[in-house]
Amino acid sequence: MPVTWIDPYKVAPSITVSTTNAHSDVTSGGFRTITWRTSGNITVTGGNLDVEYLVVAGGGGGGGKINSSQRFAGGGGAGGLLTNVGGATRSVTGTITVTVGTGGTAGVGGSTGSRGSNGGNSVFDSLTAFGGGGGGAGNTSGSGLQPGLSGGSGGGAGGTTGSQAGGGAGTAGQGNNGGGSVATQGYSGGGGGASQSGNTNGQARGGDGVSNSITGTAVTYAGGGGGCLYLSTVGAAGGSGGGGNGSFNAVGSPGTDYLGGGGGGPGGNTSTGYNGGVGGIGVVIVRWAV
Repeated sequence: MPVTWIDPYKVAPSITVSTTNAHSDVTSGGFRTITWRTSGNITVTGGNLDVEYLVVAGGGGGGGKINSSQRFAGGGGAGGLLTNVGGATRSVTGTITVTVGTGGTAGVGGSTGSRGSNGGNSVFDSLTAFGGGGGGAGNTSGSGLQPGLSGGSGGGAGGTTGSQAGGGAGTAGQGNNGGGSVATQGYSGGGGGASQSGNTNGQARGGDGVSNSITGTAVTYAGGGGGCLYLSTVGAAGGSGGGGNGSFNAVGSPGTDYLGGGGGGPGGNTSTGYNGGVGGIGVVIVRWAV
C-alpha cells in the first residue's frame, strides 16, 4: 500500500492569509515571506499557520555633546532582536498585531546636552522586542545624563576627560550591554549590539549585530552605534548591522532604518554642541513553507 508523506510545515489548502500595511509579500524558494516596515497586522483563517519570524525593534538615538570642549557622547544601543529561524516554528491564527518600532530621537547638543531616547518596541503576536537604549550625553563632569539607557541593547555612556559613566543594560535574549566611557583614555561608550556589548571590538566601537537569512539572503541586523575617541580626534565605527558611526566635531551618524541600528555619538574639542545620530527604524518579517 503506497504511503503519502505530508510536510507538517506546509500550509493546508483551507488556510487563507491576508495582511495590512505589508512592505513586501514574496513567494520564492519554497516560502512565502512578508515584511513590515510600518505597523499593520496579519490575519490567518481556516487553521493554524506555522511561521518563522524576525522581530527587530528601533535603535536608540546617540547622545548629544554639550557646547564645551573635552566632551564625548555615547552611541545608541541596537533594537532588541527576536527570531526563531532555524528553530521550532510558531503557530498563529486569527488577527495578529504587527508593530514596527521607530528609531530613537537623537540627543541634543547645546548649553545642556541630552541623552538620546530609546527606540520603539516591535511586536509580533505576544512577542515584544524592546527598543535600543539611548546613548549618554557628552555633558558636564559628574552629570547624571552621562550613563547610557537600558533597552533591547544598552546605550553607550557619555563622558568627559574628568568623569566617566557606565553603559546601559541590554535585555537577555535580545541584545547586549552598552559600553562604558573612560575619562583617562578619553572615549565614550559604543552602543550594544545583538551579538556583542559596546566597546568589544575597540574603544567606543558599537557592538556587532547578527546575520539572519529569513528573506533568503543573509542580512545583518541590530548593530550598536559608535561613540567618540576624543584623544584620537576621531569617531568610532558603529557595529555591523546598521550601527551609525560616531563623530568628532560633527553630528553623529544615524542608525540604518529597517535594521534597527543605534545612532552614533559625537564628541569634540570645540565649544560647539553637536547632536547625536537618530536610531534606525526596526522591522518585522515572517515566512512559512508553501
